[in-house]
Amino acid sequence: MNLASLELSILIPAFLAGLLVLASHVPLGMQVLARGIVFIDLAIAQIAGLGVIGADLMGFDSQGFGVQLSAVSAALVGALWLTYSEKRWPEVQEALIGVLFVLAATGSIILLAHNPHGGEHLKDMLVGQILWVTYQQLPLAGLVSLAVTLLWFTLRQRLGGAGFYILFAFAVTASVQLVGIYLVFTSLIVPAMATRHYTEKQRLRFAYLNGIAAYALGLLASALWDLPAGAVIVWAMVAVGLAVYGFGPRGKPRAV
Repeated sequence: MNLASLELSILIPAFLAGLLVLASHVPLGMQVLARGIVFIDLAIAQIAGLGVIGADLMGFDSQGFGVQLSAVSAALVGALWLTYSEKRWPEVQEALIGVLFVLAATGSIILLAHNPHGGEHLKDMLVGQILWVTYQQLPLAGLVSLAVTLLWFTLRQRLGGAGFYILFAFAVTASVQLVGIYLVFTSLIVPAMATRHYTEKQRLRFAYLNGIAAYALGLLASALWDLPAGAVIVWAMVAVGLAVYGFGPRGKPRAV
């Protein structure tokens, strides 16, 4: 146990990044679960990551506008394709999402094939580097998260399929660069699954509590035992989710 590793200047921005991810991902995750398109987050996140890799190969600064534009443009193309495919081939939408994910994942491998640090880039994109998040990264991510969350709660009945996919693309693009693909998927799906039998009034509250507790416990455990933060938070999210599911009240499953 390494008490000296509990450096608040590292843990606080990492925890705040987790809160920003949860703000938009918890309600969107419930919609993903209701639509039966669980792997859309992996697909869109992987596409956004492909955009980041492409921008990096073109020489753009890793924190610059060019990388953000490339990532969100790639995610929007993926989102618009999924909007079209949902209308054209709804019976195979989940399969098409899976194909899109595989294409984006293998495209990243191809682009990094001749990069001596390619393996490290892929690891960072998947597991994330949440402990390296700085306060300077948070305002833009916070603005995107706030905008997506407000639009979802105020206009979700009028957004339609296209609006949902576009909001989803912006949310995932911002979060995947903060916490990585695995945590994006976990933040979307686990709280939604853990609370699916809660009453409508309780569901959103306990889903947020699930996520907040998992980020706090995961970051603390990773610091104490010097373990990869992203991976530990994933396990914490599932553990807390099992407790939330097992001990909470039940109601008819609902979508928020």
